[in-house]
Amino acid sequence: MIDRRLTRAVHIGSCAIGGSNPIAVQSMITEDTGDIQGCVHSIIDLYERGCEIIRVTTPNLKDAGHLDQIRQGLKKRGHGDIPLVADIHHNGWKIAEAVTPYVDKIRINPGLFVFKRRDAAQEFTTQEIEEERQKIAEHMRRVIDACKLNGTAMRIGVNHGSLSERMLFIHGDTPEGMVESALEFIDICEDEGFYELVVSLKASRVPVMVAANRLLSERYATRFNAYPIHLGVTEAGDGSYARIKSTAGIATLLADGIGDTIRVSLAEDPREEIPVCYEILQAVGLRKSKVEFIACPSCGRTKFSLTEVVPKVRAATEHLVGLDIAIMGCIVNGPGEMADADYGYVGQGLGRVSLYRGREEVRKNVPEEEGIEALIRLIKDDGRWVEPVRAH
Repeated sequence: MIDRRLTRAVHIGSCAIGGSNPIAVQSMITEDTGDIQGCVHSIIDLYERGCEIIRVTTPNLKDAGHLDQIRQGLKKRGHGDIPLVADIHHNGWKIAEAVTPYVDKIRINPGLFVFKRRDAAQEFTTQEIEEERQKIAEHMRRVIDACKLNGTAMRIGVNHGSLSERMLFIHGDTPEGMVESALEFIDICEDEGFYELVVSLKASRVPVMVAANRLLSERYATRFNAYPIHLGVTEAGDGSYARIKSTAGIATLLADGIGDTIRVSLAEDPREEIPVCYEILQAVGLRKSKVEFIACPSCGRTKFSLTEVVPKVRAATEHLVGLDIAIMGCIVNGPGEMADADYGYVGQGLGRVSLYRGREEVRKNVPEEEGIEALIRLIKDDGRWVEPVRAH
């Protein structure tokens, strides 16, 4: 079992993250924010697919007004309580201040909050470092006041690829620089008595992302407050490798007990992100959204074709969310390896299968062609069967 590291509970509208709350699933729509109806449609579609917090890009002040219209559009459709996040980047304090009445959380990027280009080889003087810190604090106070007034939370979202030049000068291109960037903004918020914070440290390289979040969690242990952590591997790409890459980073940290909300960032339709998030959470034992199928790999002992039987059992029972069902090729290792399953379907040989309830063999010598129906009858007899919902 995973022992989650305790963080402060923060409300993002109707969704609470951190504390003892379930790990929340996030994504981001891709429509232009000025396309009000398109944004409303995509937000509702994502929400109905299981996305619990939805982010909308807000690159300029005009788009802050668009978010007001999007919120009104959601209310008209009966979805006014969907948790919305405004994503803000370059020189974003004015946008952040303007958008707080219309969203449940703003996301700011410390590396771009006070954006100033300079020669990468140019060194910072002590005075320049202090002047930039003071400018950040001045602008942050305006944003914090707006968040307090409107009950809006804030995500301090650090990206490895957009660390400020000042942080790169002081700490280098390192996980330490990412953590220090976040802590600088956390300190400003705490100085102003504002604690409705979420923190993310994202990188496109898994080892950097993992190291930064582990270091942040360690630093939390020395501080009074530990804020919810949003996990994700940014710019993961598309296809199977992007899913594996995201899983490698997110699942590793979740197994450490680190993380309160996740996003799998794919260069695909955002609807494709949601199933991956839930599969990661199920794989590490933090949320259950589907049947857990346990199936052994094929080997010479297998008494039937697993490649044929597994899809058939899955098709018949995949709607029984909450159950663990094992399909094992033989009785040599099967009963032991499936001991944690609710039900087992095990090959006996000569066209016969055995059915298990937990560790107990309850039917043996069932003809293979009758095996799936017999499994369904067993589940029905136990009162654990529900009829599948058929699409119209």
